[in-house]
Order: sequence, then structure tokens, then C-alpha cells
Amino acid sequence: MNAETNYNNLQMQVTNKQILKLTLPISFAILVPQFNFIINNIFLGHYSSTALAVASITGVYYLIFASIGFGFNNGLQSLISRRAGENKPGEIGKLFNQGILITILIATAGIILTYTVTPLLFHNILHEQQKAGMAISFLQIRIWGLPFLYIYQMRNALLVGTNQSKYLVMGTIAEAFANVFFDYTFIFGKLGFPEMGFNGAAVASILAEFTGMFVIYIVIHQKGIAKRFSIFKNIRWDKHNAALITNMSAPLVFQHGISIATWEFFFILIERNQPSDTPQAISNVMRNVFGIFGCVSWAFASTCNSMVSNVIGQGKKDEVIHVIRKIVTLSTGIAVCFCIVLNLIPGIFLSVFGQGKDFIEQGLPVVRVISFAMVLMSFSIIWLFSVTGTGNTRVTFLIELFTITLYSIFVYVVLEKLKLSITIGWMSEWLYWICMFIPSFFYIRSNRWRKKVI
Repeated sequence: MNAETNYNNLQMQVTNKQILKLTLPISFAILVPQFNFIINNIFLGHYSSTALAVASITGVYYLIFASIGFGFNNGLQSLISRRAGENKPGEIGKLFNQGILITILIATAGIILTYTVTPLLFHNILHEQQKAGMAISFLQIRIWGLPFLYIYQMRNALLVGTNQSKYLVMGTIAEAFANVFFDYTFIFGKLGFPEMGFNGAAVASILAEFTGMFVIYIVIHQKGIAKRFSIFKNIRWDKHNAALITNMSAPLVFQHGISIATWEFFFILIERNQPSDTPQAISNVMRNVFGIFGCVSWAFASTCNSMVSNVIGQGKKDEVIHVIRKIVTLSTGIAVCFCIVLNLIPGIFLSVFGQGKDFIEQGLPVVRVISFAMVLMSFSIIWLFSVTGTGNTRVTFLIELFTITLYSIFVYVVLEKLKLSITIGWMSEWLYWICMFIPSFFYIRSNRWRKKVI
């Protein structure tokens, strides 16, 4: 295949086939980390109800750093997609290599923070000191997986941004199998491994992330992707590209980081104001429900980011609204199907965590609330990521900041002041997604994004 054909392959076509070709591997790639969370929680639920409750706090804490990487890579993905649409493959490798240096710095900061500031915060904020100790011990192991996760996420941005998302599947399958194996062996001490209990899940997750990263590393070399875009060649600090990536990604990093940090705030309020471990454990499972059933919506959103940026790079700005509408239709249709299925078998889903009848009874109304929130999310997240695709990441950040402020006020009043049930608390997701959709929709319809150049 000649170079000209390869370059043309970088430009995306606005068809359902192209959308699904991008979305299905992305959804699988997003599903596997969420699947890892669920596997951890299933094993921990059968090991100890307290471990399952504490996992709600540690899981969201690590998710904050994962979302920072996700935000960084959304910005990088938009830049890569724009250069692909412009047929500038030589610039793609430069962006990727510069991204490696920046993410290593972010990971180092995350590790230092977890060993210095986090213990002080947890001991002063959490109600039960035993849980604080468990959470700190877990996180000081778990955080070492961050460099592997960030590099793995960057490779996802490269593959999606260059219209080669099909290769994501290999790394995610390897990561999933590694996580199941190491969870079983390290949590319970099987096959000659030591029984590490709660901390065993942290070790298992690190090994799984390393496995996923390593497999994707092999794939991009074997498929010639590294050579084509000069990946890992002449890695040095490039002031121009570093500034470009930072300006593009910084608002998204803050956006995603703050977004998940408010979720941590939500779980801390539950720990402080609920009489038992059950509401915490239920909320932890609900986070998994969002992860599993919402992964397709996140994948469509990532596809929208790439396709919007790509078609703008091709000079086809008039097709942006058409792209968004097609993706919204597919995303919302699938979310409605998931919602119906989840409401037909909520008891079966909740029973796999091994927590008993009381856990299932208290969890059922929360499942109803979450399932409707996922439908709202299915189209709201598409419109938000379409703003990212236009290159106006500062607007995306302002939308998120506005939404999070209202969300935080709601959960604080409901859980801390009025001390209402977690079912009412989880209705905050309805508020969150509605408030995110409205400004995103009107911004895109305003056509102000047409003047943006990246």
C-alpha cells in the first residue's frame, strides 16, 4: 500500500459504518477498565463487606487520576485527529512523543501527592479511622500503576485519532484476563501466591495495566504504526508542541479531574452520614453500573470528538451538526435498550456481589434512578465532546465547572444537611447531565466554534 493511500485512510467519512467502526473498539477499550473495577468489587464483596465499602472511596480516588489522563488524551486525540484530517502524519508522532514526557510528569505528581497529602486528608475527613487506614494502604500501592495507565491511554488516543481503533481490542483483552487472574490469586492467596486481601486488588490492577500497555506497545510496532508516525524517535522537549498540547488539554484535565473529584466528595458524604456499610457498598456498585452500561456512550463521545475534529480538518465544517446527530441517534438508542434490560433484571445484577437480601432491596430504587441517568448521559456527553472536537476546550471546561457547582450544592444539601437517602442523592446525576447538555447544545448551534483554529 503506497503512502498516498495510507494518508487518505486518515480522513474519516461521515457514515454509520465509520461511526461504528470507531466506536465498537473504543467501547470495548473503555469497558475493560470498568470490567476490572467490577471484578475487583465482586472478589472484594465475597472477601469482606468492609473492603467493598472502602473500595468506593479508593476506586473513585484512583479514577480522579485516571480521568486526568483521560482529559489529557482527549485533547491530544483532538490534535491528532485534526492533523490526520489535514494529512500531516509527520506531526502526529511529534505530538505523541511530547505527550509521553508530559504524562510522566503528571504521574510523578500523582504518586507524590498520594504519599504526602492524601494520608492527612483521609485521616481528617473520613469518619472511621480503620477505613482511612485501609484506603491509604491500598492507594499507596495502587498509585504505582498510574504511569502504565497514562501511556496505555495515550496509545488509545493515537489509534483512535488515526482511525485505527480496531487495534485497541488486543490490549484490552490482555488486561482483562490479567486482572481476573491476579485478583483471584492475590486477594485470596491462591496458586501459591500470598493472601493480600484488600491490597491484593491493588497489586492485581497494577499488573493488569502493565499487561495492557505492553501488549499495545507490541501491536503498534508489529503493525508498523510506530514506524509510520515516528513514535518514540527523537523524544525531547519541544516547546511549541508542549504548549499546543497543554493549551488544548489543560482545560479538559481540570474538567475531568474536578468532575470525578466531586464524585469522591459524594462518596465521602455517604461515609459520614449513613449508619452502615450498605449504602456505601451500594453506591460503589452503582459506580460500576455507570461504568459498564455507560461505556458505549463514552465511546460514542470519543468517536464524536475525533470525527468532529477530523471533518473540520478536512474543511467540511458544514458536516459537524450532521455528525453529531448521527452519533446521538445511535448512542441514545443503545442506552434506552440498556436501560430496559437493567430494569428487567436489577436483582440478578446486584446479587453477584454476594451481599445478601438487604443489599438488594436497598439497591433496587437506586438502579432505577441510575438507569434513567444513563439515558440522559447518552446524548449529553455527545454534545459536550463535540465542543471538545471543535478545539474550544476552555468552553468545555466552563460548562463542566457550571455543572459541577450545581451538582456539589445538591449533594451537600441532600446528604449532609437534610440527610436524605442515597436514592435521592443519586438523583444528582439527573441534574448533572441535564445541566451539561443545555449549554453544550446551544454553543454548537451558535456556530461560534467555526472561528477556532488549532
